Amino acid sequence: MTVRALRPTDLEVPRPIYVVWETTLRCDHECAHCGSRAGDARPSELSTEELLEVADGIIRLGAREVTLIGGEAYLRGDCYRLISYLRDGGMRVTMQTGGRGLTPDRAKKLKAAGLAAIGVSVDGPPEAHDELRASPGSHASAMAGIANARAAGLIVTSNTQVNRRNKDHLRETAELLRAAGVAVWRAQLTAPMGRAADEPDWILQPYMILEVIDTLAEIQHACLADAAARGVPAERAFHVRLGNNMGYYGPHEQLLRARPGARDGHWQSCGAGKFVMGIESDGTIKGCPSLPTGPYAGGNVREMSLEQIWENSEVIAFARNRDESELWGFCKTCYYAEVCRAGCSFTSHSTLGRRGNMPFCYYRASQLRGQGLRERLLHKTRAPGTPYDFGAFELAVEPWPSTPDAPERPRTRLPIISAGPAT
Repeated sequence: MTVRALRPTDLEVPRPIYVVWETTLRCDHECAHCGSRAGDARPSELSTEELLEVADGIIRLGAREVTLIGGEAYLRGDCYRLISYLRDGGMRVTMQTGGRGLTPDRAKKLKAAGLAAIGVSVDGPPEAHDELRASPGSHASAMAGIANARAAGLIVTSNTQVNRRNKDHLRETAELLRAAGVAVWRAQLTAPMGRAADEPDWILQPYMILEVIDTLAEIQHACLADAAARGVPAERAFHVRLGNNMGYYGPHEQLLRARPGARDGHWQSCGAGKFVMGIESDGTIKGCPSLPTGPYAGGNVREMSLEQIWENSEVIAFARNRDESELWGFCKTCYYAEVCRAGCSFTSHSTLGRRGNMPFCYYRASQLRGQGLRERLLHKTRAPGTPYDFGAFELAVEPWPSTPDAPERPRTRLPIISAGPAT
């Protein structure tokens, strides 16, 4: 998830500059790593009239961009009407999709309705993608969807969830997307939420973040060099970007975090409830669309207005005025604690049971490696099986092997760092 450029005045008063709206959980995939466990529609999703009322609230709150997600947002017949309504209200409207049903006709209708851009998820080459998406042929459909969207005149980006099933295919994935004409490729971590929580062996170990981000940086450098050799301006090169749950503050932060053409950029703490808002298809409001629903549901638009929820819910506002007091573990003593505030809240909470300690951090992993140490996640509790749910892991600290082929040390003697019961 990446927000378009913020103006200096955007954060003077918290407002949802960027809204991610799950309009349905109905989906034409049942991805094995889906955080919302999408497939069937929720029992009580908002009607068309209710969608338009919420859209009015988004417009009144002064949002600038709305991204429609699902499930698959295009499976709602009223999605074109909603897109046009938001566009006419001054919003930039985009969509994130698995691309399976992004036919030429549908892409043209989305463009005609006012959709500005679409992001198609591609999780690696065909074998890895189809395994993660739990659907043979899904990769071919996604690549066709990219072509159809470009032919319709839409700006096309792509997202990849990085995990142990596809981390060794990053270069191949980048080349596929670049050749397909994708403008921006955004890498984010598969977090242990939803169905991904049922596959703990797919989740990266924290120390693997070093290899992943180093590889992404090498890909970006190569793409920029190629663009320069062909006389293409840097801002028009294929761009690799870090999602909000990947980073932070390593040697590649500016390269992979800054917007195309910008000179600087770095992580500036969780934006949930500050300039980001998430909406679930039954009207539940969260500070960020990826946050676990249980601990972070701030209210429902069927019970109060969107403005009332945004302005008055303490759950929505958790990131607005917090300081380092909620940090724990490594993050509490980190050099970047004041500005970072422990990275992505949803990923740390769904991994360790509460926010405030983010294990998937480049700076953290590199500092520990300098001490000859690394962290390992140990699966502790299974997820209950509901949308946006999570289990729990513990963190163990172990010696960093002296060589890549060195045997792993016994885990039973490792110090364990626990967040306590998951909440």
